[in-house]
Amino acid sequence: MPEILDQARTQVLENGVGLDEAGVLAVLNLPDEDVPAALQLAHEVRMRWCGPEVEVEGIVSLKTGGCPEDCHFCSQSGLFTSPVRSVWLDIPALVEAAKQTAATGATEFCIVAAVRGPDARLMKQMREGVAAIRAEVDIQVAASLGMLSQEQVDELVEMGVHRYNHNLETCRSYFPNVVTTHSWEERWETLRMVRESGMEVCCGGILGLGETVEQRAEFAAQLADLDPHEVPLNFLNPRPGTPLADRPVVEGKDALRAIAAFRLAMPRTILRYAGGRELTLGDLGTRDGLLGGINAVIVGNYLTTLGRPATADLALLEDLKMPVKALSATL
Repeated sequence: MPEILDQARTQVLENGVGLDEAGVLAVLNLPDEDVPAALQLAHEVRMRWCGPEVEVEGIVSLKTGGCPEDCHFCSQSGLFTSPVRSVWLDIPALVEAAKQTAATGATEFCIVAAVRGPDARLMKQMREGVAAIRAEVDIQVAASLGMLSQEQVDELVEMGVHRYNHNLETCRSYFPNVVTTHSWEERWETLRMVRESGMEVCCGGILGLGETVEQRAEFAAQLADLDPHEVPLNFLNPRPGTPLADRPVVEGKDALRAIAAFRLAMPRTILRYAGGRELTLGDLGTRDGLLGGINAVIVGNYLTTLGRPATADLALLEDLKMPVKALSATL
């Protein structure tokens, strides 16, 4: 067994201490023949420190498209020629989406808006939407509304939003190659305020933006330093009309290396399959990831791309004898 996996068995599996940046890089550089052993160890780490349950989440876009930011991977930017156009969802449609999500067995429903940060209109719609969902659906509500002020953080807490998603997207050193209209530090500041408010922090990113393997290791270490409750792991699904439209898709083996490495960096974190896994991993690779450190999934469709049917993911979880996490008793 490679030395780094021997080290991880003692440090991560037995002691619950994640690998540092150098250790993550060593895992990311493992030869193909050692990837199954890395995935097996990552799975053991997940079972030891998180347990067998898988958290299932659905997402819906409250405000789609027309975003003023220039995130190069995103078809919702109003600055690119991608075919996504600005549209708002009304409250009844939001409640119906929450009901459909709950019907799959999901315990999380995340409301997302394509904005730099929420304005008064969006915060009003959030307040009404969250209240309507909580009145009719037994599901925990999360939000992803861009960068926040302290007042907006406090307001979301008051509404009952229990988790906030704000992805760093990539490592600090590569971020300026992907976004120029705001900084990595601005995102980090929102995450700091969310953490201090008592809301759970959900923060991940996208692999395959053009970053080096070294920068992937840097990103894992920076996420581990943040210590989020949840890390959604996306793989770039290149969108027509965006600056990254012609990027190659992440190779399946590289995606699996990353899943194992991120789990070994963050043994206690919810590591969630998010966008791009269908393209990068397919059905077989999706199974491998669930047996290699992943312990949460987004079911159904994503914000601007199609996912797997929820029934396919739920059937796979049943086949793997992985129970869907029950709704928190705090509701």
